[in-house]
Amino acid sequence: MVWLHLVCYFFGGAFFTNAVPHFVAGSMGEPFQSPFAKPPGQGLSSSTVNVLWGFLNLVIGYVLISRFGDLDLRRTSDAVAFGLGILTIGLLSARLFGRFHGGDTREHS
Repeated sequence: MVWLHLVCYFFGGAFFTNAVPHFVAGSMGEPFQSPFAKPPGQGLSSSTVNVLWGFLNLVIGYVLISRFGDLDLRRTSDAVAFGLGILTIGLLSARLFGRFHGGDTREHS
């Protein structure tokens, strides 16, 4: 079941990365997009909701990388799976949040 561990490490990296913008914005007292806003992912949620959402993402990421398998960042396959999760959600977040915060300068319809 090594491949299942790699999938968990990928999603663990994704959840850890997704925690950052939500937890940081919330900790700064700033509203930020979240799945709980209207419309989901586009409207703003309160800073409290974002701190809670960011913390939940940290917990899920922790569970995925520490309770499934034996993550060893010196093992290439583990590091690649974890890193690809970080990179994937980082790029998706840059595109999504960039539309609302000036990071994506392309025209939108």
